[in-house]
Amino acid sequence: MLPAKSAPDMKLNDPAAPLDVLFVVAPHSLLLDIAGAAEAFRLVNTRLAEQGKRAQFRLRFAGPAPSVATSVGLPIQLEPLPDAFETTTWVVLVGQPSVHVRRATPEVLAIAHWLGKVMRPRLAAADSADRLLTICSGTLLAARSGLLNGRSCTTHHDMLELLKSSAPRVSVVSNRVFVVDGRVASTAGITAGIDLALHLIAEECGEAMAVNVAQDMVVYLRRSARDTELSPYLRHRRHSAAAVHRVQEAICAAPEREWNMPAMAAIGHVTERHLLRLFVQHCGLSPLDFLRSIRLERARQLIERGASVAQAAETSGYSSSLHLRRAWKRQWGGSPRNAQPRRSIS
Repeated sequence: MLPAKSAPDMKLNDPAAPLDVLFVVAPHSLLLDIAGAAEAFRLVNTRLAEQGKRAQFRLRFAGPAPSVATSVGLPIQLEPLPDAFETTTWVVLVGQPSVHVRRATPEVLAIAHWLGKVMRPRLAAADSADRLLTICSGTLLAARSGLLNGRSCTTHHDMLELLKSSAPRVSVVSNRVFVVDGRVASTAGITAGIDLALHLIAEECGEAMAVNVAQDMVVYLRRSARDTELSPYLRHRRHSAAAVHRVQEAICAAPEREWNMPAMAAIGHVTERHLLRLFVQHCGLSPLDFLRSIRLERARQLIERGASVAQAAETSGYSSSLHLRRAWKRQWGGSPRNAQPRRSIS
């Protein structure tokens, strides 16, 4: 069981105090929602301790009951929901399995009441550095409390329609790993909580620290706010057309090749006309449109991992940096340079 922890005697926003990360836990909360993000913050402290530095984050776990069972049955001991914050605090609302999300239990109502009483004024205060982070269906709990009105947010794809119908004043963003709107951030679900934690660690502690933590956690690819919840590599793969799968696998493996319709048709062992028909029928787009999406995704990943725009363009199959910039602007606006990691100042 995770031990309960009490708040220290510290002045609000004391620069010498660790930042509190307060996980608010209802019964049946998804254990991985809690543990994934919590481990990322813990590993920052471990790295800092190795350098002889103080901890940056202090993990706390609170709820309306002294102990609750998580989604897998493992109980967690909790401290009471605090009446006020004694230092800068990031409140993390975690999700529940869908069968529990629609149930307004006394515990859920107690959390909603606490959010309105304690968290709402902290988000409204101009001098506050406190943040609200929601993971998976935790977004619906924040919306229930009115904390997301007028803001953009996301949640698990299975909950998007429920969020839209229950919170009409919220701008719901679909198919995004996470969304950051000021001091409120929301994620699509479970492992996306790790992506958000790494994003915030990079902001708070520098890109190098986020990279080190990602390596410790064996995170294969850090996703950003530009990432779709459904990867472009997987988004058009839910079909049974073997010829289309063969072409998609070849494109994903080598998007830099000089692909054209004859080359794709040869991979699929069908005529060009039939391949086009199959792609439109099963994927809703043409083979060349699929190629463009994969090339752009490959380029974005490379740039966010430190490659130059020219390197990303060449590796992804663009004929020049200019062509990549044009494709980027059509898809996301702005410039590929905006996605390059910021250099930490040591």
